[in-house]
Amino acid sequence: MRETQLPKVFTRLFPVLLAFTLLLSVGLPLTAQEDAEAEPVLVSPVMRGMQVARDLVEEDLGATMRLRRWRFYEDNWTSIASMSLYGAAGIDNCTDSVPYDAKRDDILFGWTYIFTTTSNEEYQARVSFDLQDSVICDDIVVPPQYAPPPAPEPAPESAQAAEAQEVAIAVGPANAGPAGFELGGHVAGLDGAAVAAMKSARMTWVKKQVRHGISDGRDTIAQAHAQGFKVLLGALGSKSQLASNFDGYVAEFAEYVAHLARLGADAIEVWNEPNIDREWPAGQINGGSYTRLLQAAYQAIKAANPATLVISGAPAPTGYFGAAGCGDGGCNDDTFMAQMAQAGAAQYMDCLGLHYNEGVLSPTQTNGDPRGYYPTYFFGTMLQRGAQYFPASKVCWTELGYLSGEGMPSGIPAGFNWTPNDPVTVGEQAQWLADAARLSRNSGRVSLMIVWNVNFTAWGADPQAGYAIIRPGGGCPACGALAGAMAG
Repeated sequence: MRETQLPKVFTRLFPVLLAFTLLLSVGLPLTAQEDAEAEPVLVSPVMRGMQVARDLVEEDLGATMRLRRWRFYEDNWTSIASMSLYGAAGIDNCTDSVPYDAKRDDILFGWTYIFTTTSNEEYQARVSFDLQDSVICDDIVVPPQYAPPPAPEPAPESAQAAEAQEVAIAVGPANAGPAGFELGGHVAGLDGAAVAAMKSARMTWVKKQVRHGISDGRDTIAQAHAQGFKVLLGALGSKSQLASNFDGYVAEFAEYVAHLARLGADAIEVWNEPNIDREWPAGQINGGSYTRLLQAAYQAIKAANPATLVISGAPAPTGYFGAAGCGDGGCNDDTFMAQMAQAGAAQYMDCLGLHYNEGVLSPTQTNGDPRGYYPTYFFGTMLQRGAQYFPASKVCWTELGYLSGEGMPSGIPAGFNWTPNDPVTVGEQAQWLADAARLSRNSGRVSLMIVWNVNFTAWGADPQAGYAIIRPGGGCPACGALAGAMAG
């Protein structure tokens, strides 16, 4: 294949244009450039986009802006930061002046411009890459990766306080939901060893999954209450029945969870990972559809036992579906939760369910993962990922764990072997669980953390035993670490 040759004049000009564009991107004052002749400056597509955005804002204001500076960034209007305001994809999702059903959800990429005037007023506008579409945003919203660093805070009393403060700032305050912070564990069975380990770790909750038509957890409720534990039942259903008769099965499932509440469940998680086709009918996965089931379940549970807490079904953390957000096999968890928020899910839960189970670093870290960067890899960004869509709701970690293959009979299965050159040790698992509990408690957003898991023993394609805090031989290094985190 012949290589295309650029004209020599363009080759000479390109470094100059590139350097000029980079200066703009860091927000340097542009007062001198502002009054330059338009023709040479507008060679750059970024500059042409800036002029479109500026003309739009000035037309709306009915006046010419005198600029102190302007800045821009390439934007993805399906991203978390973009969708968090109005729960929709597309160029118009930064303004509520465009009705939801009229938003241009097919225009997903372009530039966002922020203008700062000499009187320190700011305006934000978006322009599509082809310059054919634009809109003025209601507020100035900058994605975290482009935001300036926060002003330094006074030094906290300890490193632990600094870590907790960082997470609390990241997710913001909540003004609703269950009070306090409690710890629990997901059990395969509540035998004597499990009870002893959980009490030594200062756990007060037991989680067990039950399935409609198979089990209702009455034995677990009785055993747990007899030992002084509260009970969270993860209520699962039939995706095939959902697929064949959605409304009919929603009503049937709602009666099932009401039955669990009458039996004495202290909390019920409504479904499990409903954003993927392992748990929900393929081709029908949408946060709005799930919210219809959540609403029916919430109303039935509260009618049966108003004291039973309702936790939304934690989605599977994933970015598998890319920029589109959803496909026939499911939806990215952030897209799914944005859809839930748009459908009004906050009205039908006492706590937002989240999972975090693919960490290979301390929860105090926000970068450095050997797999690269994705928000679901890190504790802090995973918490923020869900909490941002429900700012008035508490969060419940209904599954949080770290996989360690130490002491297991064979290597970690390939699909879970995320760090073959630096495997997670049992000591790291113990410390990281304790750190996650401490950060959760101090964040101001988390009510409950369920450790995944206490005493599962399966070791195969799904290496459940590697997450267990009761390790081969019966020891529980994490128990003491968790007790310390809960003590102070």
